[in-house]
Amino acid sequence: MALAVGLLIGTERGWHERDAQEGSRPAGIRTFALIALLGGLTAVLGGSVGPAAFIAGFALVGGLAALAYVRAASAPTGRSITTHVAMLIAFALGAIAGRGELELAASVAVVTTLLLGLKPAMHGWLRRISEAELMAGLKLLVISVVLLPVLPDRGYGPWQALNPYQIWWMVVLIAGTSFLGYGAARLLGPRRGIVVAGACGGLASSTAVTLSFARFAGQQPARAGLFAGGAMIASAVMFPRLLLIVAVAAPEFARLLAAPVLGAGLGLGLVAAIVVWRSRGAAAAEGDAALGVIANPLELGPALKFGLLLALIMLAARALNAWAGEGGVVLLGAVSGLADVDAVSLSMAHMAGEEIGATVAATGVLAAIFVNTLTKATIMVAVGSRILLPQAALAVLAAVAGAAAGLAIAPIGLVFTP
Repeated sequence: MALAVGLLIGTERGWHERDAQEGSRPAGIRTFALIALLGGLTAVLGGSVGPAAFIAGFALVGGLAALAYVRAASAPTGRSITTHVAMLIAFALGAIAGRGELELAASVAVVTTLLLGLKPAMHGWLRRISEAELMAGLKLLVISVVLLPVLPDRGYGPWQALNPYQIWWMVVLIAGTSFLGYGAARLLGPRRGIVVAGACGGLASSTAVTLSFARFAGQQPARAGLFAGGAMIASAVMFPRLLLIVAVAAPEFARLLAAPVLGAGLGLGLVAAIVVWRSRGAAAAEGDAALGVIANPLELGPALKFGLLLALIMLAARALNAWAGEGGVVLLGAVSGLADVDAVSLSMAHMAGEEIGATVAATGVLAAIFVNTLTKATIMVAVGSRILLPQAALAVLAAVAGAAAGLAIAPIGLVFTP
């Protein structure tokens, strides 16, 4: 196994430097194989002489790697230390194999070789990442890895409605989903079309996509139908995205919503596909029309605002439930849908089955979805053009018909089992 590890890593390094003159490479396939074998021998010797054999062998290989780096550094292009670090890894993996941990040695060797071979692709990714995108990823790590674990997981305020940990966990969930949607759009490339941009943008914010495409439709009436179809696709993607988010927070509640939510998404998706197909003649000249659909992928400001909105909705839901009964909760869902679906859906998921009936909570979510769909249809017509009125009306009808079909197949009151 030690020999196999060395040959594997050495093959990649030897191929990478295959054009170099003989003797100018710091290490090739034979050298890596010997280094790994040396590591295996030090592990075997360690059984009788202790760790001194491994320490001496590692120091020897490290010294040779340092000398090779000093020699290579004198060349104009010889500043990379990757091969020299790989030499130390090969020695350590040989020692691991010599201790009998064959699976670990083999798996780490494969990962190491893969990382070495992915240099062009990884450097290409780095060149494509902007400063804003890099900072967005770091901010996502800050709010999830740094802040989330230190927040108290208990209720505060009236009705113990405000749980900092749960509220921030939902913020992280929404921010992460939006960041993945932005990444998908960047990876696929907005130049690939309005349809792709709409689908990926729907993972981040279907409302933002609808607003952007409505503006494009007003500026380019000849392709208004295509932009309307892209906005409808973004809205259709919003339904399974919402269901996935709810499933992470409350799996049982997600099962309750599955039929009507997926039915609405399927109905809207089918109509969107028809609209796009009928507008296929306009797709040939898309150009940069899909650029700029999604803005900065993650900002702490919007994340904090979403957390505040979520806290207010959770507090309002408990207050209305206490003062006006379950009807007030459904009304809150409808009103909240004017601005956001995620916050009210997560709030309802958190309360379902405990503080309010699961059926009532599901009804509140469906009310929010319907109002939000109606709001986006209004945006299409108001911001875009009146010629989008038929597509906007079809979008609302398709979503309602799909949800009704889902409810007919699996009525909410029969799906949920506490």
